Amino acid sequence: MDPQNRYGAMLNAYPDSLGGALSGAVRFLSLPETRGAFSSFYILPSLYHSDLDRGFSVIDYGLEERLARREDLAALQDLGVDLKLDFILNHASVQSPQFQDLLQNGEQSPYRDFFIDWNAFWQGRGEMTEEGYIQPDAALLREMFFRKPGLPILMVEFPDGRRVPYWNTFYQQVDVDEQGRRHYLGQMDLNIRSPKVWEFYGQTLRALAGYGAKIVRLDAFAYAPKEPGARNFLNEPGTWELLDRVNALAAPLGLALLPEIHASYAEGVYRRIAEKGYMVYDFFLPGLILDAFERRDAALLGRWAEEIVQSGMRTVNMLGCHDGIPVLDLKGLVPDERIEALIAALVARGGFVKDLHGAKNIYYQVNATYFSALGEDEKRLLLARAVQMFMPGKPQVWYLDLFAGKNDIAAMARAGAGGHKEINRTNLSQADIEAGLKRPVVQKQLELLRLRSSCPAFHPEAAIDVSASGSRLSITWRYAGAFAALEADFATGEYTVTVG
Repeated sequence: MDPQNRYGAMLNAYPDSLGGALSGAVRFLSLPETRGAFSSFYILPSLYHSDLDRGFSVIDYGLEERLARREDLAALQDLGVDLKLDFILNHASVQSPQFQDLLQNGEQSPYRDFFIDWNAFWQGRGEMTEEGYIQPDAALLREMFFRKPGLPILMVEFPDGRRVPYWNTFYQQVDVDEQGRRHYLGQMDLNIRSPKVWEFYGQTLRALAGYGAKIVRLDAFAYAPKEPGARNFLNEPGTWELLDRVNALAAPLGLALLPEIHASYAEGVYRRIAEKGYMVYDFFLPGLILDAFERRDAALLGRWAEEIVQSGMRTVNMLGCHDGIPVLDLKGLVPDERIEALIAALVARGGFVKDLHGAKNIYYQVNATYFSALGEDEKRLLLARAVQMFMPGKPQVWYLDLFAGKNDIAAMARAGAGGHKEINRTNLSQADIEAGLKRPVVQKQLELLRLRSSCPAFHPEAAIDVSASGSRLSITWRYAGAFAALEADFATGEYTVTVG
């Protein structure tokens, strides 16, 4: 990745977010108003064949032709825009060809061990139940973390009528039709001890590189390494062994890995990922900027920027995203009472609180557009964007934030139970885009994005100076005689940018 692309801004959207299909996003990036603003594009995984969670339950990594074509990917390359794409290491859809083969052929399936046979995994470590699955010894379950109540099992019916338990960390649904046939919906965990899984990993990485990817986001990677009695999330050393082995496949293809994980600052997981040589998601920045506005105090934000600079970690940062505004990550960096106050402020502005895996009073994220989280204040949005452009790392820009999108309460209501994330996923038509590009708040953000992508001071080897005093934050980049400086004030909402 050349220096400009490494530090230039990255658009973030679904393939149908801008104009109804990836071709609409290509048109958007080809416009005179947006040319030069983005050097990369993170396309979310509904780009692939998928069936749930707007892309994160992948059937296979072929292009979803209704939304994206090879010609669209070629057009992005012609524009000089490289890609960040998702690879879900831990699981695949029950509609995947591998799981469908298992359903059809049972014991004779070549994919018999592609997924995790629960009983084989726990053999000799528990008691067989009447239902046909092993109940592991209590001592082995004590430290284990599961995302839902009960054991993470799906009873899979083989052609001979036997029901075999398979590991199922995430969603599952089983419907029985009038003929007694079972129909599955959900995601099944992959068995990383299977050679066929590693063949699949290699094939997938080659496909993503062929699409134009330079960064591969590893979704749910921390659940993949499993050991009896281990935590079942970020196990050591299994997690690092997995990443190193995946990296050995990715590096020769020119792919940089971005492991995605939410954990509190106090746990220091981000530091361990950085120390292992991988890129780090800066999930702290969104909340720190909001906290700086609420407190009129830039000290913690400045301290975090200095930590990135001094450690040399490579980050990808953001304001908003497809998921929500992280708050779990702030614990240990921001005092608890300030986190609680921030959550209350965002909820008062129409945000929706997401608790951690259904557990009450264990906060995880707030679902809201970033503009609404800022009180729908255009002045604040521009200052927040300016700070993001001057933070060390690669800035990722959620398309709806660029257009100062507001909380879409109606979309959340239409989605029903579990549809809270739709508050920040409003698709924009071509008319919406044309109207939005005429707004000064959008035009001024694009100016900041073009500066980040074009100014020679924003270079991987730049010297970066950070200082914070009261409500004021200063960040200056210097490289090869060029400089870019930001002065921001979280009390007044004013900022100035100087380049030379």
